Amino acid sequence: MAKVLCVLYDDPTGGFPTTYARDDVPHIDRYPDGQSAPTPLGADFTPGHLLGSVSGELGLRAFLESRGHTLVVTSDKEGDGSVFDRELPDSDVVISQPFWPAYLTAERIAAARNLKLAITAGIGSDHVDLDAAIAHDVAVAEVTFSNSISVAEHVVMSILALVRNYLPSHRIAREGGWNIADCVERSYDLEGMHVGTVGAGRIGQAVLRRLAPFDVKLHYTDRHRLPADIETQLGLVFHESAADMVPHCDVVTVNAPLHPETEGLFDADLLSTMKRGAYLINTARARIVDRDAVRQALESGRLAGYAGDVWYPQPAPADHPWRTMPHHGMTPHISGSTLSAQARYAAGTREILEAWLDGKPIRDEYLIVSGGALAGAGAHSYAVNEKTD
Repeated sequence: MAKVLCVLYDDPTGGFPTTYARDDVPHIDRYPDGQSAPTPLGADFTPGHLLGSVSGELGLRAFLESRGHTLVVTSDKEGDGSVFDRELPDSDVVISQPFWPAYLTAERIAAARNLKLAITAGIGSDHVDLDAAIAHDVAVAEVTFSNSISVAEHVVMSILALVRNYLPSHRIAREGGWNIADCVERSYDLEGMHVGTVGAGRIGQAVLRRLAPFDVKLHYTDRHRLPADIETQLGLVFHESAADMVPHCDVVTVNAPLHPETEGLFDADLLSTMKRGAYLINTARARIVDRDAVRQALESGRLAGYAGDVWYPQPAPADHPWRTMPHHGMTPHISGSTLSAQARYAAGTREILEAWLDGKPIRDEYLIVSGGALAGAGAHSYAVNEKTD
């Protein structure tokens, strides 16, 4: 029998919900590229309910315990004597989310003598040391595309919030004010601006498609150039590198995985080449940008705004400088954890577990590492011996 260790974020401060704002969420059968949404053999949860917190348990307890397996769920993942570290050595499977990552370092993987599978309930497995997973023959899988559109929507929302100066204007309304000049002194139209994405995979392409109707000029850079028909359809301008692209853009959004090519990419030097008053959106990974360089660029006016939801480490400490820097639109890491997305990534997590427990192949598009090598989506996004965290 298997022991499954699941690391999830805490329940709401007011207690686990008994009612919800909506009665249902739309059912998604297929994603824009034709990939089918998760198809587990069963599901023990209600779509639209909170599944990603400790009491939600990703809807896995009844399924696992009915088969005689053990499920341990905790939010305690860091510090000496954490529940995660105590339970890890004899766990067969570890599940966590990018929003509350259980950092599977090389040291932790070495100590996890029974570990065979690490699942990301969502997308983005940079909290797992992939080199160590390969060396110890630990399979790594994630629920590819389950929350890509959720993140893309958050990107578009963040762009509009910054460009239109929405957050300060909303604060003025809440505080009883009405000074129009205070609201509009930093407010512009997105129309006609040049917008570029670093990374044009599932999320990056979804962002581009959602921005096209705003009559903006679209740019992108990616290690894999898009087909010519997509470039023509969206009117895209391809750039060989971020350094080539960002000087042309009024808005830049980061939608790339964290690996040595992207870690620290947006440092002081690259930020200095951006247009004065440009906006930077990062829902990818915090370590793609230099923390202090971003703060300084906002303070100097090089950047007019910075938004996103990724921090390092996660959760971010209370004194993290991004919490108090000017003209930001940061949120906790929530872009891919809407209640709609949770239904998909919970179903995908169960689908992966069903396959693994029954000795059947895990979907190729879910695989990051398998058989001691990069596989599936991992082979497309990473290279051997690239350290992700």
